[in-house]
This record gives sequence, structure tokens and C-alpha cells, in this order.
Amino acid sequence: MLRLVTALRHAWRFLANNPKLFAGAALLSSLLFISIIGPLFVDIQLAQPLSVVPNKPPSSEHWLGTDSGGREILAVLVVGTPQTLRMGLLAGFLGVAIGVLLGAVAAFFRRMTDRVISGVTDTMLTIPPLAVLLVIAVTVHSLSVELMALIIAALSWMNPARTIRAQVLSLRELPYIHMARLSGASDLRILVQEILPNLLPLTFANFVGATSGAVLAGIGLEVLGLGPQDTPTLGMTIYWALLYAAFSRGMWWWWAPPIAVLIILFVGLFIISVALDEFANPRLGRRI
Repeated sequence: MLRLVTALRHAWRFLANNPKLFAGAALLSSLLFISIIGPLFVDIQLAQPLSVVPNKPPSSEHWLGTDSGGREILAVLVVGTPQTLRMGLLAGFLGVAIGVLLGAVAAFFRRMTDRVISGVTDTMLTIPPLAVLLVIAVTVHSLSVELMALIIAALSWMNPARTIRAQVLSLRELPYIHMARLSGASDLRILVQEILPNLLPLTFANFVGATSGAVLAGIGLEVLGLGPQDTPTLGMTIYWALLYAAFSRGMWWWWAPPIAVLIILFVGLFIISVALDEFANPRLGRRI
């Protein structure tokens, strides 16, 4: 427990003095702020079809205009941004949690456990995730945000598992781990109290990367029309804009706002990922 507290304090001191982390967090916080505060100023019912007069450009009545389905774009963004964030965060958390668990167990216990988990991981890495996602999406026909997150997580745990496995392989040979074994500590106690606290920076870095990848995979499915048809999301907004030829019709207010939100989201996640990479790998921070 003391080692865990020490690791958390060290992490907080670094992150509190890291401007890159706060720059990325500020971008993500702006999106969360819109999602939380937006419903207080925007009627989210206008995100439903046939709620307003369609094909209207931005005006004082509808700040970001309306689409061909009779939805107000601003209301769609207020509703769709948290849905996209929820899908990415849920998929990233589940994927990294599975990867950390399997990678740590495989590297710590070795032998048959390592061979089985590593074999499954290597096999899964040979399967194209997009192809699997397309097959599942076509088969299921109606994907919810939660189901999309579960499917993406089931196909994204392999890289975190390999990264964590490599880190645990080096940690398990350190002197303090041997001392813990000699003192009579059980394998489970060593793994939880001595190994896992040292994996926190790498785990958070993997989580940010997994979240970014999950959002990208979800957007890819939605742009192809395989996302949730009855739930406004950023990807589905772009899909409807493509379907109704908003680009060629000059309806920039339909496709530009969701793309701008996605750019802010990915830039924020990238900056946070760079900051966490510097924490997990101090040599990288010194080179930069």
C-alpha cells in the first residue's frame, strides 16, 4: 500500500507540473463543458428528426443551422459529443483492463499460463479488426453505443497486453521483488502491491491511446452507416451529411462542426498521450 501511495504522489507531482497534460485536459474539458452545460441553453429535443425547418443556414434562431432531416446541428452536437466520448472511454477502459490483467498474469506466472495467453494474443493480432467490426455490424443490424464499445474493446486489448507483459517481465526480476518472495509474500500480493503500482503510468498512457483508437474505430463504422441509427453521435452526423450530399450542396454547417469537435478531441487525447509517455519514459522527456 505504501508503494502504491508513493507512486500516486510521484505521478501527481509530475502531472501537476506538466503543461502538455493540462493543455490536453483543457481541450477535453471544453468538450465535456459543452456536453454538461449545453442542455441548459439548448433544447436537446431539437436533435430529433423533423423538429425544425430543414436545410436552414446558421442564423440567430439556429446558431449552427439545420440539416435535411429537420435537426438542429447545435442540439445534435450537444447530444452527440458525450455519446461519442462515452463510447471511446468505455471501450478504452475495458480494452486496457483486459490487456493489463492478461499481460500481467502471463508475464508474472510464465510457463503454461504465458504460453496460452501469448498464443491467444498473437492469434488475435492477425485478425483485421475493421473486417470483424464490419461483419458484426452487418449481422447485428442495430448497434447501440454500449454494444459498439464492447465490440471494439474485445478487439483492442492485445497491444496493451503485450506492452504490459514486456514491462512486467522486467519488473519481476528486480531485487525488491526477490526480497518480497524471500519474506514469504504470496504471488498475488506481490503482483497487486509491488508490480501493479509501477504499471500505472504505462496503463494510463495505454488507456489514452486505446480511447483514441476506439473513437476512431467507432467513427469509421458510423461514417459507413453501421452505427446507432436512433442515437445522435458525431460519426452518424457526418454519415447523414454524406448521405444527403451536404458537401456538394454547400451545407458546410452540417459537416464542419462535428469534424471540428473530432479534431479537438483527437488533439487533446494526443497531447495527453505525449505527456503520459514522457512520464512512463523519462528519457523521452529529456530528449524532447
